[in-house]
Amino acid sequence: MTAAAIVLIVITGIYGLVIGSFLNVVVYRVPASIPLTRESRCPSCDAKIRWWQNVPVLGWLALRGRCAFCGAAISARYPAVEALTGILFASVAAGVAFSRPLDARPVDGRLWLGSAEFWGILVTMLVFLSISIALTLIDLDTRRLPNAIVLPGWVTMIVLLLVTTVLTGLLPAEGGLEAGQPAVAGTWAGIDWGPFVRAVIGGVALFVFYFIVRLISPRGMGGGDVKLAGLAGTMMAWFGWGPFIVGAFAAFALGGLFGIAMMLIGRARRKDAIPFGPWMLTGAWTGIIVGEPVSRWYLGLLS
Repeated sequence: MTAAAIVLIVITGIYGLVIGSFLNVVVYRVPASIPLTRESRCPSCDAKIRWWQNVPVLGWLALRGRCAFCGAAISARYPAVEALTGILFASVAAGVAFSRPLDARPVDGRLWLGSAEFWGILVTMLVFLSISIALTLIDLDTRRLPNAIVLPGWVTMIVLLLVTTVLTGLLPAEGGLEAGQPAVAGTWAGIDWGPFVRAVIGGVALFVFYFIVRLISPRGMGGGDVKLAGLAGTMMAWFGWGPFIVGAFAAFALGGLFGIAMMLIGRARRKDAIPFGPWMLTGAWTGIIVGEPVSRWYLGLLS
C-alpha cells in the first residue's frame, strides 16, 4: 500500500468522524420531523450548543458527557457513533485502496491521483455507508425506515453509479495518463454498461421479491423494508451477481439467527416483529465485501 493510500485512509477516517456527528443529527431529527438546518440545541434546556462542543468525540469528552449549561447527561451513543463512523470510513477507504491501488505520481507538473473508477467507487461506498448507519440506528430506535432517506438514497446511488460508469469509460485508468495525453482517453462507445445495467436489474428484482413477500406476509415485512431492498439490491448487484445473491441470502440468515437468539434469551416471542432493515444492510455489506469469493467457493463445491 502506497504512502498516498495511507494518507487517504487517515483523511477519510477523520472525515468520517465529522460525518458521524452529522448522522447523529439525522438519526434524531428525521424521525421527529425537525429540520436538519436548525441550529444545535440541548434537548433538555434548549441552550445553543457552541461550535467547539460539537467537535466529534473530543467535544463530548471535554464536556464529560454533560451539558455545559444544565448538566443534563449526553448519551455516550453520540461519540460512539462518531468514532464508529470514522473507523468504518477508514476501513472502506483501505478496502478500496487495496482492491484498486491508488496511483499517485506527478504528470505535467500536477499530481495524478488514481482513476475515475477508484474515486467513483470510494465516494459511492462512503455514501451508501452513511445511509446504512443512519437507517440502522433509526430502525432500531423507531422501527421505521423513513422515505426521506430511503428514496433519495436509492436515487443518489443510481446517479453515483451512472457517473462512475461513464467516467470510468471516458477517463484513463491509473497509470494510463502520460505526458501529452489528452484528459479524455475513451469514447462513449467504449463504456462498459454491464455493471450499471446489472445494478438496475438487481435493485428492481430485489424490490419485487420483497414486495411479493410483503403481500404474502404483511405483518412480517414493512413497506420501508421493500423500498430499502431496492437500494440494497442496486449496490450489491453493481459489484456482481455473486455479491447480490450472497448479500440477499445473508440478510435473511442473519435476521433469522438474531430472532432465534432473542427468543432463546426470552427477549422476544415467536410472533414479535424485529427491525429487519439493519440485517438487510448488514447482509448487503456482507455481499459487497465477501460475496464474490463466497460465491466462487460455493460454485466450486457444486462442481
